Amino acid sequence: MAGREEAAPLLEHSNNNNHNGEVGKQPLRLKGKIIEFGDESKKLWTIAGPAIFTAICQYSLGALTQTFAGQVGELELAAVSVENSVVAGLAYGVMLGMGSALETLCGQAYGAGKMRMLGVYMQRSWVILLTTACFLVPIYVFSPPILHLIGQTHEISKAAGKFSLWMIPQLFAYALNFPVQKFLQSQRKVLVMSWISAAVLLLHAFFSWLLIIKLHWGLVGAAVTLNSSWWLIVILQLIYIFVTKSDGAWTGFSWQAFHDLFAFVKLSLASAVMLCLEFWYLMVIIVIAGRLENPLVPVDALSICMNLQGWDAMISIGFNAAISVRVSNELGAGNPSIAKFAVLVVSITSVAIGAVGMAVVLATKNIFPPLFTNSDAVAKETTKLAVLLAWTCLMNSLQPVLSGVAVGAGWQSVVAYINIGCYYIVGLPAGILLGFTFDFGAMGIWGGMIGGVCLQTIILIVIVSITDWNKEASLADVRVKRWGGAIANS
Repeated sequence: MAGREEAAPLLEHSNNNNHNGEVGKQPLRLKGKIIEFGDESKKLWTIAGPAIFTAICQYSLGALTQTFAGQVGELELAAVSVENSVVAGLAYGVMLGMGSALETLCGQAYGAGKMRMLGVYMQRSWVILLTTACFLVPIYVFSPPILHLIGQTHEISKAAGKFSLWMIPQLFAYALNFPVQKFLQSQRKVLVMSWISAAVLLLHAFFSWLLIIKLHWGLVGAAVTLNSSWWLIVILQLIYIFVTKSDGAWTGFSWQAFHDLFAFVKLSLASAVMLCLEFWYLMVIIVIAGRLENPLVPVDALSICMNLQGWDAMISIGFNAAISVRVSNELGAGNPSIAKFAVLVVSITSVAIGAVGMAVVLATKNIFPPLFTNSDAVAKETTKLAVLLAWTCLMNSLQPVLSGVAVGAGWQSVVAYINIGCYYIVGLPAGILLGFTFDFGAMGIWGGMIGGVCLQTIILIVIVSITDWNKEASLADVRVKRWGGAIANS
């Protein structure tokens, strides 16, 4: 009995030690998770920071040209604005979308250590995008009747059409630029792109002032500077690639670029459809608002909000690029758990920034409208729309991240169908119904279309949550071997 009585306290003491040990492990696990989160955040910001800066610099090229054109006259401003937003905007969306196929292929090949494939993939993308550019040239040539057809005045259509003809060289710069950027981005060489974009932006600002304002070249000066700036970005990036060989990713021009083009075209088209449907979605708001009974005030107010949303979107583009690189690299390297964790980290980070943006818009909704307009009616309407702008900032913090995951994993075709359903079968009709039938005007149009974004985001969250990341890593390995051919196995 005595032995049993002595054993009981010993057993109790042992259990207490085990319990205390488990309690002690909890802070250690938490600390480990925090360190792991911090390490992944550092990797993401290393890509996202320069990518955001690059996007802002390149977005500013067109914005600066518009600003200087506005100093010349109203017609010149309208010509540059319409060409930038409609004609070049269409081409930009198509080229960016088709070029994003490289985010999947180059990213996964880089993760798998198949460096030589990256240069071949870039050349294949050049072939496809340069061919696409040739098909888009007629839109530039026949832009006056096209613009007139969608509601522009004869005078603006003629001026914008003339400017569009002069901007054809920019179209072919897009065709070379986006594959080059995806090639560098997949290797995390984003600092190079940011330095080049910053240097070109400074030169662009000076020569825009010199040619457009000082030498009075007007729209000709605007076309010369904008074309030259985009081509300078392309040339400087290519010089960097050709000189450094990009750690073995560039081994020279190859006939391999013309192999397996059909499969490459399919992924490029899926990428273009996916991104174009997103890229054009919010731009449609202004076109629809132009059909309202008294459109001047709502269109001006929406233009102010869309301008601010455009700057906010540059942050989202940076995170989109970062998570696309992280997911494609880790899947290509056969690290599905790291890819999954990267998605969690970037989602939390991006939503937190979106919440801050939402709060800033709501806090300044009575302050920022007068900075953009002298009209009290427009400022008042903009203040009303600021609530929807705030929600858009929040929604657009997560949605591009999920699209980046889709690109990194190669889900472009699936997401393209989701976008068609959510945006153009649900969101767009809902916006038209609320704006016109229920007479909510611009708020109804925008509110309905935000509903489409919410639905798409929820669906993508569900897809990402149930994804078998081990299977995605296996698919990445198959994709690298199948599309790389002899190069992948060398």
